[in-house]
Amino acid sequence: MSRYTGSTWSKSRHLNFSLLETGEELKKRPYGPGQHGQDRKRKPSEYGTQLLEKQKLRYLYGLNERQFRKMFMLAKKEKTVTGLAFFRILESRLDNLVYRIGFARTRPAARQLVNHGHILVNGKKVDIASYLCKVGDVITLKEETPLKVVLESLETAPATVPYVEVDKEKRIGKFIRLPERNELAKEINESAIIEYYNRKL
Repeated sequence: MSRYTGSTWSKSRHLNFSLLETGEELKKRPYGPGQHGQDRKRKPSEYGTQLLEKQKLRYLYGLNERQFRKMFMLAKKEKTVTGLAFFRILESRLDNLVYRIGFARTRPAARQLVNHGHILVNGKKVDIASYLCKVGDVITLKEETPLKVVLESLETAPATVPYVEVDKEKRIGKFIRLPERNELAKEINESAIIEYYNRKL
């Protein structure tokens, strides 16, 4: 299954979950898209609920199904609780950390910055968005004079998450520790995602 490239707002309304993590998409129309969006009141089955939770997390991080399943399999091998390990792996992706630092306003924009070779990790160019960073890694921009879009993003970026340290003037970000569950999307039920994959594997 390919990565979703359609409207984030429409998908957020379909999932009843803010993929931008701001809630903006659901303020004006807090119901599903389309002609019958307000009429969808049927309660989903147990499988449907599990699938919905999986889709929320997959679309939040912008992964295709193959990538998402691969991340889940990595999490299952960790000694940490699978749900937390899964979140930590997703948060450790380079494109996600570029977004968290504030170099880009969205994860797709962050992925583009990485793919185009604008990002350095510990002083070395990394152009693989799925690259898993380690605690202590320093993320910077390749250019001495950064792109206008990056400067605009840094100016408007909200407060960064506590597990990322940012120096906006020097345009440096550091992954200082692994996140805790209470610092991540509270609307996601990771237990349902684990159940979904357990019945698939």
